[in-house]
Amino acid sequence: MAHNIDLSSYSIRTDLALEAHELAQQQNQSDIEGIWLQADDSEPNVKVTRLHVETEEAGKEIGKLPGHYLTIEVPKLRDNDTSIEEQVAKRFSVEFAMFLKQLGITPDKKALVVGLGNWNVTPDALGPMVVENLLITRHLYTLAPETVGEGYREVSALSPGVLGITGIETSEIIFGVVEKSKPDFVICIDALASRALHRVNTTVQISDTGIHPGSGVGNKRKAIDQKTLGVPVIAIGVPTVVFASTIVNDAITYLLGHFGQSMVESKRAFNKLALSTLPERKEPYTEEDLPDLESRKTFMGLVGSLPEEEKRQLIHEVLRPLGQDLVVTPKEIDDFIEGVANVIATGLNRALHSAVNAENSGSYTH
Repeated sequence: MAHNIDLSSYSIRTDLALEAHELAQQQNQSDIEGIWLQADDSEPNVKVTRLHVETEEAGKEIGKLPGHYLTIEVPKLRDNDTSIEEQVAKRFSVEFAMFLKQLGITPDKKALVVGLGNWNVTPDALGPMVVENLLITRHLYTLAPETVGEGYREVSALSPGVLGITGIETSEIIFGVVEKSKPDFVICIDALASRALHRVNTTVQISDTGIHPGSGVGNKRKAIDQKTLGVPVIAIGVPTVVFASTIVNDAITYLLGHFGQSMVESKRAFNKLALSTLPERKEPYTEEDLPDLESRKTFMGLVGSLPEEEKRQLIHEVLRPLGQDLVVTPKEIDDFIEGVANVIATGLNRALHSAVNAENSGSYTH
């Protein structure tokens, strides 16, 4: 059973951002000039994908701004397994440290961490919960610099809430803090509305192109990026909710994928759609798994033959006027948010402070 979040109640008080486009779309166009893509699945349970979009022209081909993108996919992350969480925290810290180095951000640069979201709405509380577990040091550098040892950097943090609570644009609050505290770079952490069912509660995304709070639920807030703040902005996002229209769209894809797999597994016509004959499948279906266009039309009519984006838009247009394009989150969201917030906070503490490691990081989180 899942929790349904009625947007009529939370559309003003929830500023979930929109997840990046599916990496599958990028992989199909990875030969485009100006796009560099690398996938690393050498570590069990974890797949890391690094993408660099060099030019605006290349970015338009895949619907992305020029910049660096890093995605850590861990299907088992939703299992609430502490050993998996520790593995992901370790990999996240390594990847994030490399990401900072790639952007030319050295260990002496001052960081401001912003936990975006509404702490009263569980799927949107990721940012504030991460901030609660960060190692904050800026005040020590100001009030007691002699107490700060080697291996730490200046880190400050902020949970600005959402427009519906404060009455102030999130970007305005952050801009004011940046103007006064003068950090060298900003890290924004936010929950995301996923574009695909299988990515909910399984993915951590990092980019240096900033973030658009509220874009995932139709609340157009001002962008938080280098252009608006004047310093580099690194966004960290985790998909925690999905629209009902996305669930319907993915269900159709899964049906077609099942039909295609059935046709491959059995040559006997009467067994093409048999459920019991197919092995259990945990991976999402790809375009290669689907039947040919004529078979799709046979199984699902016109809907089955529509391109992915057109099918998604059609379902959204059908559900939205009825008020049924609900935002849905898994029933385990309470435990997941607490676990993944601890993962990101632990990883950030290790990446931002070289003195924090696997042995002592537990002293800084709770």
